[in-house]
Amino acid sequence: MPNSKSAAKSLRQSIIKRDRNRQQRSALRTKLKKFRSLLVEKPTQEDADKEFGLVVKALDQAASRQLIHKNTASRTKSRLAALKKKTFVG
Repeated sequence: MPNSKSAAKSLRQSIIKRDRNRQQRSALRTKLKKFRSLLVEKPTQEDADKEFGLVVKALDQAASRQLIHKNTASRTKSRLAALKKKTFVG
């Protein structure tokens, strides 16, 4: 239990931020899973490119909000691009 008014406010704010971060992180993971499952289904090149653009945008936004680290976003984008390329080349 907080001992002061400011500590109580800080606790309320941290709970709100934690819940918001959980929701956003979960939504990001869902987009990543959706893209990976799309690649398994052998989509058209246009569908894959469109979905890839949405995933990249979501990763960049998450990194800019410091939801994930910028290097994590970059690494994930690189791995997804390689997976997309492998799907259509091989």
